[in-house]
Amino acid sequence: MTSLLLDTQALLWLLGDSRRMGGRARALIASADGVHYSAASVWEIQIKSALGKLRLDGDLGSSLRSSRLQELPVTAAHALAIPTVTLPHGDPFDRMLLTQANEAGLTFLTADAILLGLGRADVLDAGA
Repeated sequence: MTSLLLDTQALLWLLGDSRRMGGRARALIASADGVHYSAASVWEIQIKSALGKLRLDGDLGSSLRSSRLQELPVTAAHALAIPTVTLPHGDPFDRMLLTQANEAGLTFLTADAILLGLGRADVLDAGA
């Protein structure tokens, strides 16, 4: 079995029961030992919402509390490990999320084509 960390988009898809979440991804989530979301994703969602770049349906906090997902806090150890992850773009949230997945030994579920293009076995497609 495996444990997962959801990318921010995958988290929103799961909470919103979006049809964009692929069948294989849903099966992986259903069979996982644990499914985690990062505090960094909550931060990213709140920033984008405040800037008007994202519209939330419902209360994010309530949705997270009623889900079976486990929160993964951002720790100093995660921040110190940031240099171990290099990405072809400068998105700080992607970098933190991938670092957290590495440090916690979690498989990262994302729909981000850039991250999927890294060719890593521990980065899986949320749209598949």
